[in-house]
Order: sequence, then C-alpha cells, then structure tokens
Amino acid sequence: MSDENGKPPLTIRLCEPRGFCAGVDRAIQIVVLALKRYGAPVYVRHEIVHNKYVVDGLRDMGAVFVRDLDNIPDDGQPVVFSAHGVPKSVPAEAERREMLYLDATCPLVSKVHKQAVRHVRLGRRVLLIGHRGHPEVVGTMGQLPEGSVVLIETEEDVAAYDPADPAALGFVTQTTLSVDDTKGIIDALQRKFPLMEAPSSESICYATTNRQDAVKASAVGTDLFLIVGAPNSSNSRRLVEVAERAGSRRGLLVQGVADVRVGEIAPGSVLGMSAGASAPEVLTDEILAALRARFEVRIELVQTAIENENFPVMRSLRDVPLTAADMAFVNGDRPLAATRVI
Repeated sequence: MSDENGKPPLTIRLCEPRGFCAGVDRAIQIVVLALKRYGAPVYVRHEIVHNKYVVDGLRDMGAVFVRDLDNIPDDGQPVVFSAHGVPKSVPAEAERREMLYLDATCPLVSKVHKQAVRHVRLGRRVLLIGHRGHPEVVGTMGQLPEGSVVLIETEEDVAAYDPADPAALGFVTQTTLSVDDTKGIIDALQRKFPLMEAPSSESICYATTNRQDAVKASAVGTDLFLIVGAPNSSNSRRLVEVAERAGSRRGLLVQGVADVRVGEIAPGSVLGMSAGASAPEVLTDEILAALRARFEVRIELVQTAIENENFPVMRSLRDVPLTAADMAFVNGDRPLAATRVI
C-alpha cells in the first residue's frame, strides 16, 4: 500500500533521549574553546570521543589527534585528554614536560576513579567490571597502584577468581556497560563474595541507563533497530544488544546514512532508531531524511526520560565566546560544513 504520493509507509519509533550526553558535549566544547583561546594546533590524546564525524570536524578546525604525549612537540600548545579518562601517569608526564593540559574526562568517569581510589585507601582490592583495552578501563586501572586492581569481564572470570582475602574487596564498573550485563556479573560477585563492598553510588552513568531504557521501551515488534554510533563506541554497541534482547528482530550499528540500505527496508516495516552518547544528531537527521525520501514516514517518539544535566568546562575556558556555528557543532545539530574554520 502506498500513500497519495506513491510512497510506501514506514513507522519509525524514535528514541528520546538519544545522542550526545553532557560528558560528550563538555569534552567537545573543551577542544573547541581551546582552539579559540590558544589557536591551532590543539593536541588531543586519543579520540576525544568515539565518533569519526566529531573527530574529523575537530581536525578540520585545527585539532591534532595523537596516540601519546611522545607524539607532541614542545611548542607550548595545549593537549586535551579525552572524555574516557587517562592513567595518572599521563598528567604526571605532562607536568614533567611543563605542558599545558586540559582534562576533558567525563565527571562521571572521574567519579568512578574516586570510588576505586577510595576502595584502595580503605585496604580493599578493586574488582573493575569492564572490557579489556577500552580507554576508560585503561584510565581507571591507571589510577591505582600495580597489583591492586583485577579486571572482571565475565561471570566466568568471577568463578575463576580466588583472592587472598575475600573480605577485603570492592568493585566499580565501566560507565558505558550494559545494565543487564553488569547485573549478572555483580550478582555473581555478591554471591561468591558477600562481604564485597559496592561503590558509594551507581557507577553506570545516567546517559547509558536512559538510552538503554528508551531502546527497551521501543524494541518489541520492530523489524529493524538502527543505532547510530561508531564501531569502537562501547555504549553504542551495547544499545544494539539491548534492542535485540528487548524484542527487535534485528539490531544494526550504523555510522551514518551510507551504512543504511534503504532499498532493503520492506514497506510497512516498523523501524526503531536511537544513537549512542557520542553520536551527533545531524547523523540521525540524515538517515531520517533518506528514509523520508523513499517512504511515507510516521514518527512515534518514545521518550522515557528528560535530560537536563550540564557539566561545565574548566574555569580557564569559561570566558571564551562561542559563535552560533561553534555551539551547533558542540551540540551535534548542524552539518559539519557549517562549522569548519577556514
């Protein structure tokens, strides 16, 4: 069946909240403000957030992304640490070299760091629930003395772990893990180590929880669930898993409209859509435009939370003015070409 314009119908359940969270917004804003204040280049250690669109846009503005501080010359220009956090050795090395550095670590990740350090200060061995090699996990483990932290990735890891003192344990979690995944591991840990201390407050961040809740509320009966995000974005990959577990026939991670095979979407389908916390809204808008070009789209907004969190940047950058185009890029709601500095 087609509408009067000859387009077949398509229902899209659009999740809210989706896309940028306050931590990502703050990190991007720090790089943009640093470029305004200090001029190019501004060095960024690793990707500021896991999104190619954002990284390419900042590179066009004058950001230079490096693997390590060793790749930065002593030219007096600032270096920004990514939103995922860094080991303590990184700012220590920057201070040794008398580098100007700006720490864009998400405040919620910093909270996990403080919780882990508190466990150690109280004589506990830290069990970190997370994925090996993820920048956030590397950064959290790097806050602690060698030998004081053990990475737990699965329930099998829990079964295999045999600590010297089961009564002196505390756990923290990677902020972007699935709520469902961490629940199983935490339950297994608490059964095996009933005296283990939990963090002082919930470690999984509000943005992860809110985006997963919206996907869960949308997924049942969807033929395809599109998650806009990068392949190396942990929270985006988890959203695909959440969609399929919650009842979608298929979840698919896409970086942008080029990854969406619009011609293979059956008329009359029910499509779910959300975006990971580091995916700008413009990427979702482009996909919606492509779908509207082929289908008569009916949008069902599925809103499960309202986010009004705001994480301010450091004081040294708060007086730097931003143009409307700058703010649009920071908020992820304007085409990249409109924000490039020539």
